[in-house]
Amino acid sequence: MSSTAIREYDAKLLLAYWLERAPPVAPHAQIKTNFQYPAARVAQISWDPATNTITPDTQIPSWVNNSKLVAKPDQLIKRRGKAGLLALNKSWPEAKQWITERAGKPQKVEAVTGTLNNFIIEPFLPHPSNTEYYVCITSQREGDRILFTHEGGVDIGDVDAKALILDIPVIAPFPTREDIASTLLKHVPAEKKDTLVDFLIRLYSVYVDLHFAYLEINPLVVLDAVNGGEPAIHYLDMAAKLDQTAESICGPKWAIARDLSVYEGGGSATTTKGSKVSADRGPPMVWPAPFGRDLTKEEAYIQKLDGSTGASLKLTVLNPEGRIWTMVAGGGASVVYSDAIAAHGFAHELANYGEYSGAPTEGQTYEYAKTIIDLLTRGNSRPDGKILIIGGGIANFTNVAATFKGIIRALKEYRNQLINHNVKIFVRRGGPNYQEGLKAMRLLGESLGVPIRVFGPDTHITEIVPLALGADISQSRTASDDGLKSVQPGTPPPQVAAVGVTEDSVGTIHPDGGRTQPKDHIVHFEAGKASKRPWFRPFDAETRSFVYGLQPRAIQGMLDFDYSCGRATPSVAAMIYPFGGHHIQKFYWGTKETLLPVYTSLKDAVAKHPEVDVVVNFASSRSVYSSTLECLEFPQLKAIALIAEGVPERHAREILWKAKEKDVLIIGPATVGGIKPGCFRIGNSGGMMDNITSSKLYRPGSVGYVSKSGGMSNELNNILSLVTNGTYEGIAIGGDRYPGSTFIDHLLRYETDPDCKMLVLLGEVGGIEEYRVIEAVKTGKITKPIVAWAIGTCAKMFTTEVQFGHAGSMANSDMETADAKNRAMRDAGFIVPDTFEELPRVLRETYESLVRSRVIVPKKEVDPPVIPMDYKWAQELGLIRKPAAFISTISDERGQELLYAGMRISEVFKEEIGIGGVMSLLWFKRRLPSWATKFIEMVLMLTADHGPAVSGAMNTIVATRAGKDLISSLASGLLTIGSRFGGALDEAASMFSQAHDTGLTPREFVDSCRKANKLISGIGHKIKSVNNPDLRVELVKEYVIKNFPSHTLLDYALAVEKVTTSKKDTLILNVDGCIAVCFVDLLRDSGAFAPDEADEYIKIGALNGLFVLGRSIGFIGHHLDQKRLKAPLYRHPADDIFINMADVSQPRVLGRMQ
Repeated sequence: MSSTAIREYDAKLLLAYWLERAPPVAPHAQIKTNFQYPAARVAQISWDPATNTITPDTQIPSWVNNSKLVAKPDQLIKRRGKAGLLALNKSWPEAKQWITERAGKPQKVEAVTGTLNNFIIEPFLPHPSNTEYYVCITSQREGDRILFTHEGGVDIGDVDAKALILDIPVIAPFPTREDIASTLLKHVPAEKKDTLVDFLIRLYSVYVDLHFAYLEINPLVVLDAVNGGEPAIHYLDMAAKLDQTAESICGPKWAIARDLSVYEGGGSATTTKGSKVSADRGPPMVWPAPFGRDLTKEEAYIQKLDGSTGASLKLTVLNPEGRIWTMVAGGGASVVYSDAIAAHGFAHELANYGEYSGAPTEGQTYEYAKTIIDLLTRGNSRPDGKILIIGGGIANFTNVAATFKGIIRALKEYRNQLINHNVKIFVRRGGPNYQEGLKAMRLLGESLGVPIRVFGPDTHITEIVPLALGADISQSRTASDDGLKSVQPGTPPPQVAAVGVTEDSVGTIHPDGGRTQPKDHIVHFEAGKASKRPWFRPFDAETRSFVYGLQPRAIQGMLDFDYSCGRATPSVAAMIYPFGGHHIQKFYWGTKETLLPVYTSLKDAVAKHPEVDVVVNFASSRSVYSSTLECLEFPQLKAIALIAEGVPERHAREILWKAKEKDVLIIGPATVGGIKPGCFRIGNSGGMMDNITSSKLYRPGSVGYVSKSGGMSNELNNILSLVTNGTYEGIAIGGDRYPGSTFIDHLLRYETDPDCKMLVLLGEVGGIEEYRVIEAVKTGKITKPIVAWAIGTCAKMFTTEVQFGHAGSMANSDMETADAKNRAMRDAGFIVPDTFEELPRVLRETYESLVRSRVIVPKKEVDPPVIPMDYKWAQELGLIRKPAAFISTISDERGQELLYAGMRISEVFKEEIGIGGVMSLLWFKRRLPSWATKFIEMVLMLTADHGPAVSGAMNTIVATRAGKDLISSLASGLLTIGSRFGGALDEAASMFSQAHDTGLTPREFVDSCRKANKLISGIGHKIKSVNNPDLRVELVKEYVIKNFPSHTLLDYALAVEKVTTSKKDTLILNVDGCIAVCFVDLLRDSGAFAPDEADEYIKIGALNGLFVLGRSIGFIGHHLDQKRLKAPLYRHPADDIFINMADVSQPRVLGRMQ
């Protein structure tokens, strides 16, 4: 979610702290006069439902006892005064009684009823009415807008009609003082103009710096100077929204303003040596639910689960007693299912809204499903039973069978409850491995005793809804005349075709002297020349692109699509990855392989590939802004797709307007991309190859569509392949409020393109972009037939505000509702179905009319080439097996806990086998405390071995199997220890120590490493994460915190971990980093070493010595194990080695035989 409302209390604290401190929005935006800034005189009173009490007096600031007060609820309620929710000119006892009488009680405000549980109190300010003003700053696609009136207060009336407006375009310079005064302050007394101009400059500076999305002050009170003092500014009522996606940028700024100690002591944020380290000062921002939508325990649990994973998990309980429950995959799909239920008259029975997407793990899906099923089976059963719809669109890359495993676990666990409540389950899903997923669901229904009906992508996405509800569907046939088709899947069809290879005993010699060796599977492609395409056709069969970021899965999908389309060259020319050196990566091209270069800079890539004019940017939400602005510096790049979700709105707007200036097409952010069948595919658009084939995306059709939802794009591809001749081009513009390109941008392209014959628009609730298309149709800019529908028609059924799957899908006015858009499009001449279920029918009718009029001439179908299945995917499906290359009987690191010869690592520690005392004498020439020697023993146990697959153990085993003795084999393993293997301890100790000793805060340390493009040693794990912690790290932390006298550097490292895991949950403090920082704490804080001695032991490699000694234990064990097994000489399988005889980086030097 992006633009999110905050409490008035927090908004006033933000202004109180930052109004004086925020950097000016522009160099010339300086204040001219002095005035009194508003003080941070606000207090929050909360009701505790557990004790039925409000915040005690001991936690209330003392000034409340010395002032007359204003008290009011602080729960995003509009027009509180008119609702009788305002207490004025009260003493604290009176205000407290007023709050106590209302706290915890239900309150109806207009049509919404909710519980009052949060209040704000502040000093009462008597003032003349002529000192009241109104100011509001809003954000929209074109820029920010300041509204101002010289009359404020509760009776302000129609602000839109009365307010003077100053527009500040996104990339335009900030207006001068004179412009501000002449535009907004026409009716303000001359003596107050300078003060108000200064205030508005500071207010807008805060608005920009803190990434506000909305800020309204009514009334704003400006009091004249008294007795030679300064004019005073006060704000009475305030409403605000922040861009929640900017939390990574502004989180520390928001937090420090919420730290009440900064107003009491006035000090700056500092970190005291030896104290517990915190990444930020102050509590993080709170995002309250809308009034009337208090989070239930279950909603709060799913919200917490969602915040701790890269997947998306959402749940809103609408009616706990409702009969119809949904468990839907995908943001867009979740909306259309709710629409369908409401369209059939069952909105009052809809129990929940939510979605799961982003490839959640089996465990996460299990927790999500269990929560919903638990809610469904509470209370008394109903005579008419209950319905559970497990729906979803066609997934791009999520393994449907894998996610269904979690749902199946939950269904089995609640078997008896489901039977008792007479629950009927309807399943519809498509995507990777959907056949096995639906098969597992069908088989579950046979054994569970609960009716389960399953449907695949040949059934329209919402067609199971009327079936589940028992509604009449006789008039709603979609993909076929047979109506609904239940899927009874068997074994998936084979995807690998035999490829005949003509063998040559001697490789062919080319004119340049190179030779194609027999069985050489490498295909080489030369860099091409820049091609020119018309503006309306940014992608064709010769489009070449850069992929920003290491995304091998997406790139392989793009190349497989290229091959299936019969392209002569791959659509991906190179990858850009700033954090690694220049190198080459290997990908499949059909049944053979090709090489793609990886560059560290875009400048180098552009210089080597002049034919590339498209960038698919997979950079994260934090770095997509800078990387995209870099792309805009190169004129040859004409189209950029931004995949990242959670891009701050201010960044997204700046990108789109700078791109518009340079005539660059932006798709996204928050998009899966788009697809041009037969030509070009952006990233994961279109899903896996089986969906590409079934939706006929390997060749162009005649229908161009544009949608916000990526998941619904797959549905449109599927529908169009069934009822028309298929997709000509499809774009998902992204679900954020400010997509780089909009519906009209792409539809005007389709209108101009002679090969596109029919248009489809899939809009949604929120925003006004559909009206731009309506205007284009009315003015004749679009003349081709256009079929359209706006999803989100169910929104009117909800009594409280519900945020749908996309950040931009929320109506802020009547014209932004889905019903208003559908009505306006129908009135303008669009072909608009009555419901979403009718969309396939009207698409078919429109297409057939174009065929009859010879506008579309269907072509003969051509079968695409078969793309072999990848090894990893085949292995995941259980279709293949491979013999192990090694046998090891002494260790196993694959499980949750490291094993040594079958003994758990925790059990090893319980035995207390000690060598630490001996080491303290031999290494350090002194006895160390028992807690220190025990720690050294822990380090040896943890570093003794990590399985047979790491480089040192592999060298030891290979040498042993070659007949070498123990010393030779051990040396072979030890020689691999260095900067890439085992050296992370020394480097981690050095990096963390230097950062801590130089006074860098954790966030500054992380930022400095990022700016230097340097990875932090000791941070990151391939498998483990915040929610799947490394037990070894937990053991070390627990011991150190319990036994060490102090652990300053460990606290510092854990604070760094908080910063890094906020970016990605696998960027945890790993075992190397944990051991390193704890060992530094041991040396510095044991009392046995002088400071210079401690630093010296770090420098001379004591940490590396620990690793060498510990790992030698394991190396010796592997040697003995292989001798005991009498293992033969090892020869590595030839098919596991990539041989490339052509040197891709150097020209071949030719020689001639005389």
